[in-house]
Amino acid sequence: MPCERPGLSAQCGFASSVLGNGLSVEDEKRKLPLLVENRPRRLGLVLGVRRKTGYNAALAKSSGPQSPVRAFERIWWREETFRMNRPAKLSLFVLLLGVAISGSLLWRGHQSQPPTRAFEFHYVTRIPAVPEGTGKLRLWIPVPESDNQQEISHLTIDSPVPYELYNDAKYGNRYAYLELDPGAEKVPIEVRMRFQVERREHQVVLDAPAGRPNATETKASELARSLQPDRLVPIDGMIAALAEQETRGLTEPLEKARAIYNYVVSTMRYDKSGEGWGRGDAIYACNSRKGNCTDFHALFIGMMRAAGIPARFEIGFLLPSNQRADDIPGYHCWAQFYLEGVGWVPVDTSEAWKDPARRDYFFGAHDEHRVLLSRGRDIRFNPAQQGELLNYFIYPYAELDGKSFLDVEYQFSFRDLH
Repeated sequence: MPCERPGLSAQCGFASSVLGNGLSVEDEKRKLPLLVENRPRRLGLVLGVRRKTGYNAALAKSSGPQSPVRAFERIWWREETFRMNRPAKLSLFVLLLGVAISGSLLWRGHQSQPPTRAFEFHYVTRIPAVPEGTGKLRLWIPVPESDNQQEISHLTIDSPVPYELYNDAKYGNRYAYLELDPGAEKVPIEVRMRFQVERREHQVVLDAPAGRPNATETKASELARSLQPDRLVPIDGMIAALAEQETRGLTEPLEKARAIYNYVVSTMRYDKSGEGWGRGDAIYACNSRKGNCTDFHALFIGMMRAAGIPARFEIGFLLPSNQRADDIPGYHCWAQFYLEGVGWVPVDTSEAWKDPARRDYFFGAHDEHRVLLSRGRDIRFNPAQQGELLNYFIYPYAELDGKSFLDVEYQFSFRDLH
């Protein structure tokens, strides 16, 4: 009786309709589909090599009467395992393990690289003509520095008058200091600063174990300063009561920080209409519930400090993510708070308000589309200004005859390098 495929009976050696196992060929043939369908795949040994052989090659090696099921298995599932001695197996195992570990490390290294943006920034200061008979004009211009999130290079300052670089004692901000005599110097004058920036995204994984590489050493004096009030950012009265209300029942600093962040983003409105906005006045922000980035972060920082969590103010410029070169109309500011065992955690409440889809992102991250110029509020220069403490330092500050001179002009622009 013929098999399913032509010539199978002869090649398999089926001499009769009854096989040695007592089953007829027909019985065995009926079992084939079921066995083929349900037969589990055989797993080769780790150090073996499995090879499926061709149908005709297996048939050619068959001899003598045998069950169609056995013949099928020999034909279709035949395996050849090349055995290795123990030293060879061990060597191969070590080799494969090394490749696996190397690949894992390379993948993790690639994954850990944050997004970056490389650009050139131009900061131009113009001193217009001043009234005749005036005395000395003094000028302070912020100068960026490198830190863990940005690398500053190719810094040049083109000035028609000599300048010196200083750092303020409280925050360490760097700046260029110039003095000029309007009667002796040809005015107006321009001071052009140009520098290149490689800015890295700053993102902290808040659900990772404490003590991970995010944590950086911070001086006790800096933490103490980040718990103190500023002139426009009190940490008592209304701000303290609000912080207590929003963190009631919470014990962990991270829980408190998230509650304060959510309150600011949910309650404030980015709105530069009317008067009073833009000074970073926490009381104004608390009462009006509107303002720009300085008002958002004044309220956030005040509430954080009132809750016993160090927080600090940072200011610079935000670059449009969809432009490769453009003018920058004005500054942008943001904040950081400190967690023990984690370090400084980045926050941007106003950008979270503008972009609700990234609300969770900006609690623990600053993107790469920015550059930092200075930190802190209530700044006293060295050489010191004669006027009051500077609220924050982003635009050039000038004094004429010991009084604040507000007619200084400035312009900012950037271009991507890649």
